[in-house]
Formats: sequence, structure tokens, C-alpha cells
Amino acid sequence: MKTMLKRGAGILMPVFSLPSPYGIGTFGKAAYEFADHLKNARQMYWQVLPMGPTSYGDSPYQSFSAFAGNPHFIDLDILIEEGLLTQEEVDACFWSEKEDEVKYDALYYYRFPLLKKAYQRSGHRETTEYLRFLEENDYWLPDYSLYMALKEEFGGKSWMEWDRGVRMHEPAVIKDYEEKLQDETDYWKFLQFKFFEQWNKLKSYTEKLGIQIVGDIPIYVAGDSADVWSHPELFQLDEEELLPVRVAGVPPDAFSETGQLWGNPLYDWDKMEKTDFSWWKKRMEDSAKLYDVIRIDHFIGVVQYYSIPAGAPDARDGRWEKGPGKKLTDAIGESAGKTKIIAEDLGIFCQDVKDLLEETGYPGMKIIEFAFSGDRFNEHLPHCYTPNSVVYGGTHDNETMTGYFRADKREWWELQYIADYLGAAHQSEVVDRIFRAAYSSVASVAIFQMQDVLHLDNEARMNTPGTIGENWRWRMTEGQFGREQEEYLAWLVDIFGRF
Repeated sequence: MKTMLKRGAGILMPVFSLPSPYGIGTFGKAAYEFADHLKNARQMYWQVLPMGPTSYGDSPYQSFSAFAGNPHFIDLDILIEEGLLTQEEVDACFWSEKEDEVKYDALYYYRFPLLKKAYQRSGHRETTEYLRFLEENDYWLPDYSLYMALKEEFGGKSWMEWDRGVRMHEPAVIKDYEEKLQDETDYWKFLQFKFFEQWNKLKSYTEKLGIQIVGDIPIYVAGDSADVWSHPELFQLDEEELLPVRVAGVPPDAFSETGQLWGNPLYDWDKMEKTDFSWWKKRMEDSAKLYDVIRIDHFIGVVQYYSIPAGAPDARDGRWEKGPGKKLTDAIGESAGKTKIIAEDLGIFCQDVKDLLEETGYPGMKIIEFAFSGDRFNEHLPHCYTPNSVVYGGTHDNETMTGYFRADKREWWELQYIADYLGAAHQSEVVDRIFRAAYSSVASVAIFQMQDVLHLDNEARMNTPGTIGENWRWRMTEGQFGREQEEYLAWLVDIFGRF
């Protein structure tokens, strides 16, 4: 049984949402200042969203790699200090009209040419640190770097649309491209070197402050990723063209008549088991180096997964399949070591999932936004919690609490129950009362989104599932997280013993 998470509190704050003058949050000055704010607020946990390189739609849950880091997070001021860029070069770029949102198209056009200049000026190639980095990441770095170079070569298209020889990994074709694209491949390796160099320094700083980083990994990987391209045998792809046979999603429910068609290729669990889950072991081993705690998104997929025929218009034609269950969690436990696991067990009730959590000791999740619309024994109501759980106000997929609990969006009977349960005399008190309910509960950890700490409405919502184009953009502005919020959170920590 895993050791239970230490009783404490934390904030969910993606790296990209940190303030910075260059269009997106990074591992620079504002990240260190945010860690200081957490310390002042007596927060024990900083939860981030997945930090992989994002693709079309900008979702951190659809990444080009399960192992690589997002080059957007490389701090430009640090590169200026290292003499790899000049302030004038950075200031000549357009980043965004608004301080409080990420403008991804501007990042694409301006940031990568800057990073290419830094690469060309860098003397990293023969350093001990770089050579060690290449050696330690040999499992995934060569494939990922070549994949990204090939992606540029083929005009940004998905690897499933590349020339057949390179798509099918014909050795002679791959060798020719390795020689042709050597400089581009080295550039992508350099970006990963800088990403992990800067992250590791920030991580060391948070450790000194006594703050644990909670990472987040999607259970599935994107179809257009280095993982699927380099390990097609581990996924449900046809042998002739390496195209998906069945894909991931969730079935129809009260929120969607047609279900959700995610489109991620499904794992071939039988083949993975024959390799003793080596890919998953390596993934967890590398994630355990990045984070102190790992949240596994859509944990239900470990026990059972929804399988939809590739090409289906929606999720209605899917079926449930049996997942690897304890065989995989045993492999995860072996490779994660002392790093603790949080299981995102939300969604359809599955007794087998509950049984597996009991057996592994992984804490599950409770969401207060889900608490008041059911009966008096709704598992998301604080009086129903068990100690080995993590309570959130809402997740990245939910409305902000200020937006969700607006009086004009709730039925009168629900409003009355919320008021009675929380002891709120007025609507304006509800969000603070929810903080108290979570902090005072027996759940081992209470985590709130930064937007909820700041009492922001739905204009600051992180993601609306099923939509594209306006998500993953919210950013905190400099000075928003100040002494008032620090003192309030620190007071709650003291009152309810979360230290």
C-alpha cells in the first residue's frame, strides 16, 4: 500500500498561466515568485498541467510526446543572461495584445526563430551536462527529435500523412533523413536540453521551500506523436498503413447524447504486457524525476476503456473493453518509486476502479462543483470524504467556482441546499465557504485553481470540453496573487491543520 499524501493544501496553476512579458508563462522569474507566494500562503502543493509540447488546439492533453517538454516554457530572459539572445531581439517580437491571455499563433511565429538563434550561438554540444543529458534520455530523445525535424520537413503534417517510406520506418529511408536533417534534429535536442535544465533548477528551488510539485499525465497519447510513430507496435494500428483501428473516447451520458470522440489511438495491452509494460515503466520513471506526485488522468482506462471504431462519426458505436488493471499499476509502482500517485477516477462509476484504488492505496478525487446536485450521500459532498482523497473546487475542465455558483444558473432548491450546507447567508459568501469546507474536510489534500483563489468568473475558465480555439489561454497578471490571498490561505491552513 502506498503511503498516503501528507495532509496539506495546494494550488493548480499551469506553467503557461504564469505572468511574463513574452506571451506565455515560463520557468523564469515569475515561476520562482509564484513558488514564494505558495510558501507565504503555507501551501504544500503546486499542481501543474501536462508540460509536453502541444499540437493543434493547444491542449496540454494532446502532445507531440509523452516524454518531451514544451519549448514555450524555456525562459527567454535566462537565455539573454547566458548570452544566447539579446534583449533587442526579444523586444522586437510581438507577443500578445493582452497580458491575461496566451496568443499561441504569435508564439509559433516568433518564439521558435529566437530559439533557433540561441541554438546556433550555443556552445553546449561538447559540455559534460549535454552529453549526460543525451545519455540519460536515449530512450526517447533521438526518436522525438527526428520526428519533430521530419514534421517540419513535411510541412507540419501528421506523420500518418508523410511519405510511405518514413511513415513505415524503412531503414534506408530513415537513414537518409537522419543525415539530411541532422542539424534540425540537433536543434530539437537542444530545446529539450534547455527545457529540462531550467525546469530542474526551478524544481530544486521548490524543494528547498518544502513545496511538492504535482504533475499531470494523460492516460492516452496523441495519434500525431513521436510515441505512436516510433512505437506503432504498441498501439491498435493496422499493419498495412499504420492507421488507427480503434480510438479512445467516452460513451453517451447525461451531458452528451453522442458521447465524446477523443480520437487517441488505443494501446494494444496484450503487446504491452509481453514487453512487461516497458514503455509505461519508462514513462513513469521519467515522470517521477519531474514531479513529487503524479496525477493520472482518466484512470478508469486502466481498468476498462471505451473503444470506438476509427472513422466513426461519434462515440455511440463504441464498446467497453477490459484494461490491464493491477498488472499495469504494479508496473507503475515499480518504476515510480517513492513518487506518489493520484488517480483521476471521475466519471462513470466502476466498482473495479474503486477496488483497485483500495488495493494500490492511490487517492481518488472529489470535486465540490459536483457535490450539490445529487442526494445527501453524493460522494463529492465533504461529509462523505475519506482521508485518502484529494478534493478540488473544480478542475481545468470545469467552470470557475464564481461562474459555476452564480445564482442565475442554479435551481432554487439547489441554491437553498448550498446555502444550508455551507452556512452561507449571501451568494457572495459561497466561494469562501467552499474553501472552508474543503480545507476543514478529512481529505488529505485540498487543491484549488488559481482562478478560484482570485475569485474570477468564467472569462478565466481554462477549458470547455468539446470546443477548440479559445481554451488554455488564461494567464495571471503580475501582482494579482498578493498578500491578501496569501494571508487568507495561510489562515485556512492554520485553522484546519494543513501543514
